[in-house]
Parts: sequence; C-alpha cells; structure tokens
Amino acid sequence: MKIHLVVGALALLMFSCTPTTTPTKETFKTVRSVKAENALSDAKKIREEVAVQVADGMELSLWGSDSLVHDPIAISIDPQGRIFYTSATRQENSEFDIRGHRNWMTASISFETAEDRRAFLKETFTENSEESEKFLKDLNEDGVLDWKDLAVQKEEIWYVADEDNDGVAETSRLYLKDFNQENTDVANGILAHDGEIYLAVAPDLWRISDTDNNGIGDKTQSLINGFAVHIGFSGHGMSGVTIGPQGRIWWGIGDIGMNATDKDGNKWEYPNQGVIVRSDPDGSNFEVYAAGVRNTHEFVFDKYGNLITEDNDGDHRGERERLMYVINGSDAGWRTNWQFGKYTDPNNNSYKVWIDEKMSIPYWEGQAAYIIPPIQNYVNGPTGMVYNPGTALGEKWNDHFFIAEFRGNPANSPIHAFTMEPNGAGFKLGETQEVVSGLLPTGLDFGPDGALYFGDWIDGWGTKDKGRIWKLDVPAAEQNPLRKATQRELTMDYGKLSTKNLIPLLEHDDMRVRLKAQFEIAKKGKPGIAAFHTVLSSSKNQMSIIHSIWGLSQIARKDKSQAAYLTKFINHIDPEIKAQAIKMLGDVRYAEAGDQIIPALKDKSLRVQMIAAEALGRMKFEGAKEELIDLIRSNNGKDLYIRHAASYALSLIGDDTYLASFNNDPSYAVRIGAVVALRRMSSDQIKVYLTDKNELIVTEAARAINDDRSIMGAMPDLAALLNTTNFKNEALIRRAINANFRLAEKENIDQLIKYAQDKRKPDAMRAEAMACLSTWENPSPLDRVDGRNRKLTARDGSYVKSQMNGLIDNLLTESSENIQIEVISAISRLKMSDRIDDIENLYTNSKSEKVKIESLEALSAMNFEDLDMILQDALSSDNKTLRAQALSLIPKSSIDEESAVTLFADILENGSDLEQKSTYAALAGYTGKASKELLSSKLELLKAGDLKPELALDLLEAAGDSIASVYHEAKPDGPLKGYEETLYGGSVNRGKRIFFNNEAAQCVRCHSIYEWGGDAGPGLAGIANKITSEQILEALLNPSARLAPGFGVLSVTLNDDSTVAGVLEAEDEATYTLKVSKDESKVVQKSNVKTQSFLPSSMPAMDKILDKKELRDLVAFLSSLKGEEL
Repeated sequence: MKIHLVVGALALLMFSCTPTTTPTKETFKTVRSVKAENALSDAKKIREEVAVQVADGMELSLWGSDSLVHDPIAISIDPQGRIFYTSATRQENSEFDIRGHRNWMTASISFETAEDRRAFLKETFTENSEESEKFLKDLNEDGVLDWKDLAVQKEEIWYVADEDNDGVAETSRLYLKDFNQENTDVANGILAHDGEIYLAVAPDLWRISDTDNNGIGDKTQSLINGFAVHIGFSGHGMSGVTIGPQGRIWWGIGDIGMNATDKDGNKWEYPNQGVIVRSDPDGSNFEVYAAGVRNTHEFVFDKYGNLITEDNDGDHRGERERLMYVINGSDAGWRTNWQFGKYTDPNNNSYKVWIDEKMSIPYWEGQAAYIIPPIQNYVNGPTGMVYNPGTALGEKWNDHFFIAEFRGNPANSPIHAFTMEPNGAGFKLGETQEVVSGLLPTGLDFGPDGALYFGDWIDGWGTKDKGRIWKLDVPAAEQNPLRKATQRELTMDYGKLSTKNLIPLLEHDDMRVRLKAQFEIAKKGKPGIAAFHTVLSSSKNQMSIIHSIWGLSQIARKDKSQAAYLTKFINHIDPEIKAQAIKMLGDVRYAEAGDQIIPALKDKSLRVQMIAAEALGRMKFEGAKEELIDLIRSNNGKDLYIRHAASYALSLIGDDTYLASFNNDPSYAVRIGAVVALRRMSSDQIKVYLTDKNELIVTEAARAINDDRSIMGAMPDLAALLNTTNFKNEALIRRAINANFRLAEKENIDQLIKYAQDKRKPDAMRAEAMACLSTWENPSPLDRVDGRNRKLTARDGSYVKSQMNGLIDNLLTESSENIQIEVISAISRLKMSDRIDDIENLYTNSKSEKVKIESLEALSAMNFEDLDMILQDALSSDNKTLRAQALSLIPKSSIDEESAVTLFADILENGSDLEQKSTYAALAGYTGKASKELLSSKLELLKAGDLKPELALDLLEAAGDSIASVYHEAKPDGPLKGYEETLYGGSVNRGKRIFFNNEAAQCVRCHSIYEWGGDAGPGLAGIANKITSEQILEALLNPSARLAPGFGVLSVTLNDDSTVAGVLEAEDEATYTLKVSKDESKVVQKSNVKTQSFLPSSMPAMDKILDKKELRDLVAFLSSLKGEEL
C-alpha cells in the first residue's frame, strides 16, 4: 500500500551546486500561539469530540491542536521537548504522481540520475505547453505557465512547544522555509540531534543550524545530493532520518531511487530501487547499507543496534506489506520497474517478476536466492515507527516497537505495538496489538518525558492546512519510575561533564541517555578512549560494555588503530558482546583482526556466525574464503541471514575465479551461494552455473545475467541455453528468450525460431518467442522480463522476415490458439504482405473467436485489398462479438460513408447491444451529412426516453462533447448529473480488470473481494445486495457522500447542541450506532440529530481518474457482486 502523504521529485546536483546557504530572514515571520487557558480547553474539547479507541492501561490526550499544527509528516523531539515537524507545502502544486501521468511512464523508467528528471521537467513544462496548461498554476505570477512555477513553493519546518509545562502546547514557530528548486521533493524526514536539524528533502540531505540560538534555522548545508531519480508513486521520497547507535546519521529513499557521488568521490548508483543509507554527521563515510526496498518510510534500532522496519507493498492483487530485519548488504528485492512501464506497452507483455516469482512473501523453497524475504507480511501503510528506548511509558512496554498504519482514513489507521523474538540469526514477530485507533497517525517519537507523541493528518491523503499532535501515555501509577530522572539527563549539557561522570551513564536503563553519554565520551579524544578502555576492562554491565564498543568504533572510523582494543572481546563469554565487538571491527574494516575472527564462523551462536561473516566481508579478508564456503556448506540454506552474509562477504572479497570453481561442488548450498556472490560482482564467470544440474541454480544464474544492469559477458551463454536446457520453468525460459531478443544477432533469431517451432515446449513460452520475433523491428525499450529500460530502438528486420516463412509454414498447421494469434501478429507487425493470405485463411478456417478477431484487426492494419468482403462475412456471422469488431473496422475500409450509414442504421434498429455500441464508435469516425442525421435521430430518441439506456453513453460520445454538454445541462441537478448514462451497459469483465489491474484507480489496494485485495476500505463481496447501482455510482463519484459502516467517522450534533462522534458501526432507518471508545458504542436516534457530517473519505473521486466508459464498466462489475465467489 502506498503512502499518499507526499510525492517524490528530484535531481542530481554536484556539491558545488548545493553550497552552504543562509536563508533570508523574511521567511520567518510566522509564529502561531494560543493562550494557555485556551490551549487547555481546546485540547479537552477536541479529545471529547474525537472517537478514539485506546488500549487498556493507556491514556490519550491532545498535545498540539490544529491552531498550532498543519499537515505534520515526520516529527522529531529535541531534549527540551520541542516537537519539530515537516509540512508538505510542495505536495499540491509542485510534485507529481506517475499514476496521473501515464504518458510519462516510459520516460521516467529511463532516468538514470536526478538530473535526468530535472531535464525532463524542463522539457515537458515549456511555456504554455499543453502539459503546463493542464497541470501547473502560475505560482510566480509572471503570466506564463512553465517549469519556473515549480520553483516557487518552499518546504517548511516548524516546531511546537509547551512553554509553561502544563501538558499542552501553546506556541509553534516556523523554524525554516526553504528548498524550492524545480526538482525539490517534499520534506519527508527530520531529525533533531546535537543542536542541529537534519532534513531529508530530495535531492539532498540537509544539515540545518541555528547559529545565533534565536529559534530560527539560519544556515543550511547539503551533506549529499542525488536522490530521487524517477517520477514515481507519491510518498516515496527521502525519509526516516535517525541517529544510529554508532553516531551516524541514517535515512532512506523509496523506489524513486538514488545516483549520487559522496564527499570522498565514491559513486553510488541505485536508480531503480529504494535504499537505506548512512554517513557521519558531516556527510563523510557515506555508504549504502541495504537496498531493494520500495518505501520503508521509517526504521528503528533496538537496544542491540538491530535495524527493524516495515516496507510498503507494491499494491498488487493479494500482496501485503513486509516486516523486515535489515542487515548490511541485504537486497529486499523490489525494483521500481516492476511497478509500471512495460505493462502498458503494446509491444511488451504483462509478466510481473515481483508477483509471478513470489518475491513479496516470506521464504519458500524456490524463491529467488539473492533477496532476503520478509519475516512476515504485516500491517498496511506503515509510516512513523519508534522503539521504546527503555524508560518510556511503563515497564510493560519495554522492548516494544510502535508503528503507525496510515490508510488515509482514521477509522482504520491504528498504531500497533509489537515485539520481536530471536529466530536463528534473525528474528520473528512476537506479540502484536493495536494501542490506539480512530486517528490518522503519521510520524512518531518519544519525548524526553517518556510519553509517545505522534502527528495526526486528520483525514484523507492531501494537505489541508490543519493537523494535530497527540500524546499517548500510561497512567502515572504505571509509569516507569526512572522517567523523571531520564528527562533530567536528556536536558543536561553533557559537554560540561567529565568522563568520570559520564561513564556511569553508559549503564542507564534508557538507550537515549546511554547514547548521549557514549557520543560525548567519543568527542573527548584521548580521555574518551581511556574512559572506554576503563569500562571495557572492568564493567560487568552488558549495556555499558556494548556502548563502549560502539563508542570506540566511532573513534576508530577516524583512527583505525583504535579498533585494536576491540580484539580482546572476539572470544567474550557473552555472545552478544562477542557479536558487537566483531561487528564493529568489521564496521571500521580492521583487517588486522581477520584471523582472530575466522573461528567465530563456527560459533555456537548463529547470530555470531552471521556477524563474523559480515565483518570478514567488509574487511575484504581474503584469508577467510575457504571458511566462508564451509559456513555456507554447514548452514545448508537453513538460515537465510547466514547465507546472505557469507555470500555477500565472498562478493566483497571479490575472487570470481575461486567462486566459479565450485560449479561442480556436491553442495547445492555452496553452488547457490556462489551464484549470489557472482551476481553481486557482476562477474561473467557466473555463466558456468548455467549448466548446473539443478534447475533453481540455473534460474538464479539467469536472473543475475538478465536482470538489473545485466551481466552482458554472460548473455550469449544464457541465450544459447534456450534450446539446450530441459528445464521449463517460466522464470528461466523467459530470460533465455529475452537474452536472444536483446543480443539481436542472426544466430539469436535462429534460436528463437527453433524454440518457437518446438512443439515439446510450453505454448505460452513459444508464444513469447514469437512475440519477440514479431516486435523485432520495433522493440519495446523496456526489458521483456524485469521492465528496466534497455534503450532498444528500431532495428533491421530483413533477416527475421527472411527466416520467418519456414516458421510460419510450420505453425500454421497447429491448433493452439496462442500460437495462431502470434503468427497473425508476426505477419502484421513485420508487414509481411506476401503472407497476408495466411491471415485470411486463418480467419476463414479458425473456429476461435479470438483468432478471427485478431485476423480482422491484422487485415485492416495491412490494408488487405479484400477487406470489404471479409468484413461482410464477419457481419453475417452468428458471433455478435465478431460482428461488433467488424463494425468498428468499417471506417478503415473502402466502404463509402453513405453505404456505411445505411448499414449502421439497420444495426441500430436490429443489432445486439454490443453491435450497436461498436456502431456508435464507428459513426464517430464520420463527419458527413448522413452520419450526422442518423446521430441526430437517435439523440431525439434519447431525449424522449425511447433509447435503451445501455446505449446512451455510446451515442453521446459519438455525437461529440458539445452536444453531450447541451444534453447534460438540460438534465435536472442531482448527485449523478452528467454520469447517469454510466449506470447501464457496462462490461462486467472489463470492470473486473479495472478493479484488479488499473494502476491509476488502484481499487484493489484498499478494497477486497473475498481474499483478494486490501483492507483499508470496506470489503465489497456482496455489495450489490446492500446498495443499488445508483448508490455504487454515487460512491465512486463522491466517496464522502456516505461512508460504509466501519470505515467512516461520523460526528452528529444533537437537538440539545451536544455532540457525539465515533466510527459508524451500523445504521438503520431510525438510528446510527457509533463506536465512541474502545469498549463503548452509542445508539443515536436520527430524530434527535440536528446536523451530521462525515470526515472526508480517503478514496479519490473516480471521475478524476477513469473515463466514463471505464466508470460504466466498473459500476457493472461492482453491481454484479451479489455474494457468489469470483
């Protein structure tokens, strides 16, 4: 499920183009304040009016009202308790969602850098162009609509404060208003740390300072630039800024990707996938930590530094979000080119790697080996996420993670609390429960007081200049007794403390205090090193030792020799301390410890084994190669994290000849591990595994060679496999076919022809080989398997045509419908005019409706000289679908308009509905007197109510927009005005395809029918038994007009002026039943209601997304859902 809070947009600028800047003071005039007594009364009133369900033993109060807060996305709380938040100013007019610009999809997929995206925006939004007129507002008021209007709106950072400490905020202030290049994204992530603000607003990560301590940011510095390559789904930009346990700044980017050069000159190219990255606070030591994510939004570290997150799903049928444990170098598997692009290209196919190869679900035998799959499919639309630092809330909530589920609707967007349990080298989901629901939570953070604070978007997806911040807590009697002491520690200036006074704080129960002390000790140079040594040599406290290990690693990032002290702990009796020491030695790449770490690959703890492998890889310790292979062998695929760590380590060590030498090893685990490592290295040595006896290993090698940036040196071997392998699985064969298609030599054409005519092969794959041959001259630029832009252009088809005759001769005798259709397609697309008679024969002799229709379309496209005769034959067919298709092609024939209109008039009197619809579509292609008169006569019937309603929309569209507008103007006002004709005549089958597959409407993302679909909106199984077609259409046009029980918040004012608000649970003719709290529902008599209002639905109006015929089909499909299975 996508997060609609914000939209991605970006560009790649060199560091010289993003210098340190000083914002102008004119941007800081905005201060919002409320009198303390009014803030308290407002908070109480709003809390009473909002229907919220809170977990037992928890309390909810409003901290910041919408008088102070607007559109909060990410939040971060500083030690003084000020809540900094980002607000999506640029969302409405300066950013774009690819679903609303389907004609941009191929271009967007082709972008490799953020600068490509910037150039596209400038080329698209030229002065008063059609695109500019349609999508831009004159924001700079220069009288011209062009790309410069994208460089007006600025992003905002605000902070909110409770200055009198009465538990409710009364002041908010604009901290910074900046960032408005034409390619600037929305600010999705924020971190208040060490007196500075770190802001994720692509294409940059910014560090912002308040140099004169007046509460206003006055200095900005870009730490790195190059994020957000593509125009993709909204809300997939930079986010999740946090401080890591070793003092690094961490953040992420969704699948709009990155392509950046860091301060040390290293290039990091991940344009088609989301990544999690980290750097030192000054931007140095940058690295990509993990990749292949779609949109993690936020992630957190537990007390041992384990990174836990949840990734948003790809909005496909049957898919769910993914709970993940993220380790260094991991690939979660997602690519943006699996979302859109190839699926709407008529010269491509509908194969979806992510779904068809089952990559989105937890591990199963046969799954792609290069990814780390999710622990579990979990809650929808994750946004904010936090981990209890140790003293927050009450002791019951220790070791809990909290995650916000954002679905655009407060009725079903709860905050969940969950725990993780060790499971081998990784984790599994422990307990999980909802802790609050009835609001629309965004960012989460724990305050220094120990309460959990979160932003509230209130309703819907878009900005609205209002929002709130809530406080979730436990009763005073259940609060952790250390909370007040923790708050004092967090507000203290540790810079004034000696190392002697800081050392005890490394044992504190709260992770925030421990980290604060660790970071301060690490700043102190030699005294800090001595302090860490003292703890490590004498402390018995596990957390104190771990934080000292982390602190020494911070110092060792600048002086590697300081890591030597950590070698003393490689054999520590505590497996966690051992793991942390080894991990940090690897983190700073202290290769001198390699020989000492190797024995840990056989440790009793699987976690230690995994971390040892990771460390040896980061060191590129060549002496560990054999032991890493032994680890893979002994693990035998049982633990995916160990398999990944060992394979990744071998790829970093980088001996591809060594890895290729295991191609005959008896261990499947070793061979698959070698393939994954060679993929990482992009080594053409991987080709030796194409001859493996195990189908899964050959398929894994094929994935590596074809997908992503491809391994072109091994591509010929993959192509040659097509006709030599006995394996038949689709993932493998599609890639072998595609390899031949991409290499495009004569021998590759021969390979495809040979495969296509082999009747022993699967029909579907033979048809794909034929499709490659038929599109040879004009190939889709997008990969036929993974959808990545291969930049294929028109190429010579003479050899294909010369060799196709024999193939076609052989295939014409086959009865397979798929094969016959591809034969027709090949003759038509390759313009093989000398074979047009074969199409005529297929039309004449085939009994397949699909073959006959394909033949008609091909003969029309090829200007067949006897097309008129064929059309007349089709018109006399008993098959109404064939007759309808023939009617639609008449304007392309040589039949004159007068004769055509005579035929049309007869069809409009006597034909089936399908034929009449095709006739109206054909009439739209004529402009003569006869056609106008025929349409006029039918319009009179429509006005008189004598035309079948199923045909009204087709008639009006044939008549043209101006006539249709006049007709609609004459109709009485009502909720369906202008759309009444979409109630009748739709296709159930086409409507079903729209519901499940339309990327713009995305019905299946939020609605389910039986087991298929999401649960953000009401389930629609049996909907036709509950409401009429008119009500279905009204819900599509105006989703907020009436919300389904369980999915809307209703507020009513009673006759005595009191108010009741809650989730609408049920409704009958006389009453509403409202759920007003976790354990209480109220029945309200409608006769006692003075006014009522629903919070707006999160569903967009479908008339803005679908055309009228698509709406008609969708209504037909939904009106067919009477409870039977699909």
